[in-house]
Amino acid sequence: MSSDGNRKQFWKRNAEKVPGSIQHVYGAQHPPFDPLLHANLIKAGNKPPPTTPGKPKKATTFQEFESITSDAWDVGDDDDELLAMAAQNLNIEVVMETANKVIENHSKQQERQRQDDTAEPDQREEGTQEEVVEEEVEDEDDEEEYQGDAVSPDASLASQSSPYSDARLVKSHSEAPIGSPREAAGEGTALHRQRSLPHRPPLIPLVARMADQNTSGTPAMTEREASRLDKFKQLLAGPNTDLEELRKLSWSGIPRQVRPIAWKLLSGYLPANAERRESVLQRKRQEYFGFIQQYYDSRNDEHHQDTYRQIQIDIPRMSPESLVLQPKVTEIFERILFIWAIRHPASGYVQGINDLVTPFFVVFVFEYIEEEVENFDVSSLQEEALRSIEADSFWCMSKLLDGIQDNYTFAQPGIQRKVKALEELVSRIDESVHRHMQHYEVEYLQFAFRWMNNLLMRELPLRCTIRLWDTYQAEPEGFSHFHLYVCAAFLVRWRKEILEERDFQGLMILLQNLPTMHWGNEEVSVLLAEAYRLKFAFADAPNHYKR
Repeated sequence: MSSDGNRKQFWKRNAEKVPGSIQHVYGAQHPPFDPLLHANLIKAGNKPPPTTPGKPKKATTFQEFESITSDAWDVGDDDDELLAMAAQNLNIEVVMETANKVIENHSKQQERQRQDDTAEPDQREEGTQEEVVEEEVEDEDDEEEYQGDAVSPDASLASQSSPYSDARLVKSHSEAPIGSPREAAGEGTALHRQRSLPHRPPLIPLVARMADQNTSGTPAMTEREASRLDKFKQLLAGPNTDLEELRKLSWSGIPRQVRPIAWKLLSGYLPANAERRESVLQRKRQEYFGFIQQYYDSRNDEHHQDTYRQIQIDIPRMSPESLVLQPKVTEIFERILFIWAIRHPASGYVQGINDLVTPFFVVFVFEYIEEEVENFDVSSLQEEALRSIEADSFWCMSKLLDGIQDNYTFAQPGIQRKVKALEELVSRIDESVHRHMQHYEVEYLQFAFRWMNNLLMRELPLRCTIRLWDTYQAEPEGFSHFHLYVCAAFLVRWRKEILEERDFQGLMILLQNLPTMHWGNEEVSVLLAEAYRLKFAFADAPNHYKR
């Protein structure tokens, strides 16, 4: 390529090189890009002028489109050293900015002290220092309490709140940069906390504390958390659980302690009648291991060996690696996926289904442990517990897939239909974003296929996926219908970043590597609030939105 014009046409002429080709599931070896770290690296490269490139030949069928775009999402990650340097520089800048704010606050406090205090100079200085120490201790306590809040107390409410939510839902700020969890919380958070605390790198476990992501750890709960937990326990303790009331409570998140039983009830795996639950569990677990005895030995037969080999290839690509690469976990996932494929010949195993096992498996593991899952050796659990987790994960995943199975049948018509519905919905809610992508010839199928196929699991950290699924299981047709509005809200959330990109390549890299690494409960709550608002606003939308 000898000129800017030639470079401009590179991605369009070389269809096989376009990032955005379609396969059913993609490797998870690399974390999502963080634009704070990558913006300079991307913009440092030679970008073509912002002119509309020549149109490539469009695929006429889904299969043809799939065949010419076979390298989906394989964006290069060869600049690890540069990224590490960028991260280091970023941290230094943030630390210095925060430190300057602390010094400024300290100076103001000393000035006020000099004006108000009539004591001796040395006593005044000592008193000021004691005040600062006490304030910093209080701020640390405030920070812990703040991280436990579901939504920023000063943030504005969404235009339409969910009737199921007892938490405050806030409207998205698409301009807000993503950094640490405190920075991502929004401008409504009290600045006093940010100024008086030194910067600390965010330590976000795979599945964070109940107050934040409601999934792991056992720190002291806030009053609100304890109250919500009591509500769940009272509801679940009755002889017949009111499933409608459980959905209302679950919409805004389920406490970690009761999430396993809540998910089993909401998915339809367990009956509402408490007396029948134990017998149903025993029967379904025996039935699953009966399938293992009947079918699993056939995995190397001629008719099934390709399916089993593909499952073996896909599992190491899953996230989190620290969990799925444990030999015991790999064996469990292989059995679950193979048995599901054998029992559903209409679709068989399709790449992407493997990701849907993980949230169920992690949630049901926490029924038996207290520590964080990424540091836990699953093989240390008793064999009976492992068998229960495996069978329960299989049945709950099967219940989920029953509602979206047309996503995985031949040619995946469910996904194609939902991607088309997403395009029409975005064109109505944010015409600027829609026209911008049209201008640079970005097809929705190139990035949203994965959003539908994997239910945003490759776009969000696992802790966010689990929180998102609390609402999906509480929402009628959550996985099959409400997910569409979540995807629309998710896309529009990045409108500022999208509109700043001025070529096809930049847009595809952004859309395939959205910076959600530091997302937590607040960002998910914002996303769900906006999705509910869209669902309410487009209640009279065409029928295909509701398929």
